Amino acid sequence: MANTTALPVRIGLLYDFPQMGDLFEKALRMGIDEVAATGRLDRDVELIERQARGLPSGSEAEVARAFAELDDEDVVAIVGPSISDNALIAAPLCDAARIPAINYSGGERTRSQWMFHYQVGSLEEEPPVLAARMVERGLRRAAVIFDQSPVGRRYAECFEAARARLGLEVTGTASISALAEDATDLLSRLREPGPDVLVYLGLGVSSRAVALARSSLGWDVPVLANSALMFGYARPDWRDGYAGWEYIDTIADDNQSRARLHERFPHAAGGPIGCAAYDIGRLLGEGIAAAEHLTRAGIADGLRRVKQLPASSGHEGTLIGFGVWDHAALKGHYLVLRAWRDGHSVQV
Repeated sequence: MANTTALPVRIGLLYDFPQMGDLFEKALRMGIDEVAATGRLDRDVELIERQARGLPSGSEAEVARAFAELDDEDVVAIVGPSISDNALIAAPLCDAARIPAINYSGGERTRSQWMFHYQVGSLEEEPPVLAARMVERGLRRAAVIFDQSPVGRRYAECFEAARARLGLEVTGTASISALAEDATDLLSRLREPGPDVLVYLGLGVSSRAVALARSSLGWDVPVLANSALMFGYARPDWRDGYAGWEYIDTIADDNQSRARLHERFPHAAGGPIGCAAYDIGRLLGEGIAAAEHLTRAGIADGLRRVKQLPASSGHEGTLIGFGVWDHAALKGHYLVLRAWRDGHSVQV
């Protein structure tokens, strides 16, 4: 049992995207409490929340301001941001302030000396999976539409490398605003050369515009997409537009850790963010337990000592942990091919 006379360990939550309910915090707390129940934490853990309107719709200044407020609150670690654009902003702030943080974005370039990374998708690893899926389905000629953002451009760069390696053809490319509401003209142009498949790569907001434009044009072309289609979990009203689209996710039906989480907290196990929050809570709890000194540097060192925990994300056998030069949490087959069908995400 935690020592109630001791000051709590203060952990910051840096939200850079509007929260729909308290799922993330509850799942994170469950992961921390699971470690606390073993008796290896000698004090309580207090969560300090700050909300920033980050990119693409907000600003760098808001992210930096929220970070500074958490720094002033004397937190010893931070969870967030969730979007690669904002994690790229936060990483140098972490290094300057010497505060360990775990972001849960898709960009491996967000990692730094003090910034750890739980991969909810991967800008670098998803494109090869999508290119391989093209080969599996006999689709050789792709039209590619990607966000005008660091996320979209990195996806497109990595897809180009993957398709060239596999001898696939790109019939056309188009960039779209990350906040676009209409993609009709872009899709009309991409349709002309007669590609076998449309590949969407972005943050997710523009996927709605792409889905509506494809429908209005009556373009019945297969669609492969990056993990942006996880938006379907938060926006049930978008799922019909995604019908039949195959995309990258991070939850799998064969994962026993996820199945055990489902028994205790079905809502968390039902989607990638709940699973990620639960795992991040466990990583933090184990990092605090392993810390030789309850300081920011001590917590960072404790996180690097966490090894070989079963992940609730990914296929069965996926593990989480860190190392001295290894700040990527998920190890193994953590990317899962799924599709939206009849309003539900199903594993392919």
